[in-house]
Amino acid sequence: MIYIVLNALPILAATLVGLAIGAIYLRLAGLPRATVGLVVTTAIAQAWFAAILAGALILAPPKAPEWIMAIGSAVVIWIGFVVPVSVVTLRARKIAGGAVAADSLYWLVVMVTQAIIMKSIGLVPPPA
Repeated sequence: MIYIVLNALPILAATLVGLAIGAIYLRLAGLPRATVGLVVTTAIAQAWFAAILAGALILAPPKAPEWIMAIGSAVVIWIGFVVPVSVVTLRARKIAGGAVAADSLYWLVVMVTQAIIMKSIGLVPPPA
């Protein structure tokens, strides 16, 4: 996992942009402002998402143009992991389908934006 250390700047930038998107989402959704605890928890989660996504971007085989692979990797991770977990856990808590869809869409926007940010900054593969 040395690639996380090597790519700390792009991961941090992606995390900060993700937090900004979250603040906008809370405001647009009419939700209360985040507490310090929620901001810290969200920052950790978004940093982890960015780190995993960075690994996927570094390891993605060049089967398509690099920007297609970058955005496609974010979408695949989102639809393969984030959506199922969000749907199951939120619906189990009796959260309305519209809110589940909105939360899921929020995470898609975050992940695609993180991919764009990290790809724009550049990622360094781990030494061979």
